[in-house]
Amino acid sequence: MALINENFLKLKAGYLFPEIARRVKAFTEGNPEAAQRLIRCGIGDVTEALPEAVRYAMHEAVDELGNRSTFKGYGPEQGYDFLRNAIADNDYKARGLPIEADEIFISDGSKCDTGNILDIFGQGNTIAITDPVYPVYVDTNVMIGNTGEADENGAYAGLVYLKCTPENGFVPDIPQEKADLIYLCYPNNPTGAVATRPQLEAWVKYARENGSVLLYDAAYEAFIQDPTIPHSIFEIEGARDCAIEFRSFSKNGGFTGVRCAYVVIPKSLMGRKKNGEAQALHPLWSRRHSTKFNGASYIVQKGAEALYTDEGKSQTKALIEHYMGNAALLVEACKNAGLSVFGGVNAPYVWVGCPAGLTSWQMFDKMLNEANVVITPGSGFGSAGEGYFRISAFNSRANVEEVCRRIAALK
Repeated sequence: MALINENFLKLKAGYLFPEIARRVKAFTEGNPEAAQRLIRCGIGDVTEALPEAVRYAMHEAVDELGNRSTFKGYGPEQGYDFLRNAIADNDYKARGLPIEADEIFISDGSKCDTGNILDIFGQGNTIAITDPVYPVYVDTNVMIGNTGEADENGAYAGLVYLKCTPENGFVPDIPQEKADLIYLCYPNNPTGAVATRPQLEAWVKYARENGSVLLYDAAYEAFIQDPTIPHSIFEIEGARDCAIEFRSFSKNGGFTGVRCAYVVIPKSLMGRKKNGEAQALHPLWSRRHSTKFNGASYIVQKGAEALYTDEGKSQTKALIEHYMGNAALLVEACKNAGLSVFGGVNAPYVWVGCPAGLTSWQMFDKMLNEANVVITPGSGFGSAGEGYFRISAFNSRANVEEVCRRIAALK
């Protein structure tokens, strides 16, 4: 018999979102009438149609593939130049940031990238994560063997947990110990918090002093409303020497089902070999990408490029305004219900304190059974998430208004 990767056996009962799906399935099968009223505000999946500019570009790309003279087969694994240049020009150079097109790698999703990035790092690194945390950061480190077993609270030996609380604005304090890889996600999933410029400057300073690499997930940067909040870690001086940035078209462009994202790895970013010699990370990721990935499809990349046209920018702005309008309604409804509310201002997630006496999963069950609304229990994001739940603003306006009415009616 073939040996298995026993690290998978360390994982907790189930990845958060499949567990939610299992519970919802059991509820709908046992309550067919209530199932008709069910509104899903759990998984952060977009609901509105793809922007017209994207659809038009993708139709044109399909027509190109239907003609032998313009047909495309295998594309460059790192991404087509037309998209990499559009990203570099619009997301970075327009903000005065010296990110070059060949430092950008196109992929099929930030979830994949934040897990796959571990391929280019060796064993023995100290890994720091925020708590609460997007589960993928933890689970992929467990799978690759960077942790020990989990304790009764679900915390894994070998990980440094950086507590995020209302007291620190859900942005962790700089740790006293040295960490080699540090996951930061801002605007944050799940709390909806943002990191200020001084806070990010402190992290870059720490990383440079300790030879650390910041794994900066900026998948929700397009939702930032406050002009003082950085959209990119590379807005911070020195970040090119200590950070990798992950971005996605999933939420701002409605690409959750289309699949397109990108990673930025500056050529000046270094890791080290066992003998202490410096090694650039950019060529390692390029080799990994070329070996394990055949590239996002031409059709998808043409659609993503269209987001940077004048029409695409206008339509993307409308999508963001729609979802942030939903978030504002949810924040108000939860506050009116007497709940503690965070997020929902610069991010499409609303982070809510459970009523006294209820755990996160008990609140999940209450919302499901009494309001027929699916939310996400905070404990699924780590021990510091216990006592909270997350509501996603990704939905139709009519559904969000109905959710607000149901929250108001809860006993």
